[in-house]
Amino acid sequence: MGSRGRVTLQTIAREVGLSKYAVSRSLAGKSGVSEETRALIRETAQRLGYTKPTGQGTAGEVAVVFHDLDAINSELYMQVQNGVQREAHRLGMTLRVRWTHDSGQLEELARTCDGLMLVGPHAREAVAAVSATGVPIVRFGWVDALEQIDHVGGTDHEAGQAVLEYLVGLGHRSIVYVYGMPGLRGRQERHYGAREIAERYPDVALHVMQFDEENGFSAAFRALVEKGIRPTAFFCAHDGLALTVVSELLGQGYRIPDDISVVGFGDYSPATQISPALTTVRMEGQECGAVGLRLLLERIENPRLPGMPARRIMIASRIIERRSAGPCKAAASVDAAEV
Repeated sequence: MGSRGRVTLQTIAREVGLSKYAVSRSLAGKSGVSEETRALIRETAQRLGYTKPTGQGTAGEVAVVFHDLDAINSELYMQVQNGVQREAHRLGMTLRVRWTHDSGQLEELARTCDGLMLVGPHAREAVAAVSATGVPIVRFGWVDALEQIDHVGGTDHEAGQAVLEYLVGLGHRSIVYVYGMPGLRGRQERHYGAREIAERYPDVALHVMQFDEENGFSAAFRALVEKGIRPTAFFCAHDGLALTVVSELLGQGYRIPDDISVVGFGDYSPATQISPALTTVRMEGQECGAVGLRLLLERIENPRLPGMPARRIMIASRIIERRSAGPCKAAASVDAAEV
């Protein structure tokens, strides 16, 4: 262990299995750690002979800020929040949780915290204002190209590749990628990944379908059929879209997956509440939250020096096989006139 004079916050942190942040907060008498954790840290510090250096500062709090106007990803954000809070509990710390998109509120919060985790499509101006305070930031959500802010995210492009490989492996050759609402970057990345795989197979056709998510599927599907396209599989950019596709196809007389397979994206709660249960891609939101918090604490304890690059951490998604996708048996059998 070394002499008593060499006992540091990091020494105590290793001994108790917590972060240096939690140790600092506890010994400073600040909020952010449970009473049980505080007692453990104080006992360990006393046992090891820790002496607080003269003039040592104290850490502020960590905040997680969710964009409050992004309804599409609300369930994913709840998973992220759960992951952050579980990791905070494991580390013996508490944190602030806020829901806002207001740049003024973000800047004010940054000035009272040691670090911020920004979740969702926060505006470029708001992120710049927070960055100007010098507080460490970790983002979950899309960042600008080469943006010098640490980022934790999913594997949208890879997921698109994996789903196409999966469907091709099941024998499907006429596949539709369902965008729904155009312009959303995650959906674009999944399409780009799927397209890359489709281009490797001369006999595979990947079609794109965009429509009003409220009531536009039937017309969009009819337009495909009128062009002579008879898809045997749909890859939907979001589980909500997949539920619409499954419901509409069943209503038109198709059997799933005997006639047409459907794959979603997200693995949100409705995926197991429909029949057949939805084959989909699981976004590991809880792991993203936990990893984001660990990265933020690391940046607080060891700040980036000038010229050091930002980090990008990607959490790999997984295909969850259920009953809505299966081997390609035949082209859709319902006549186009019945669509």
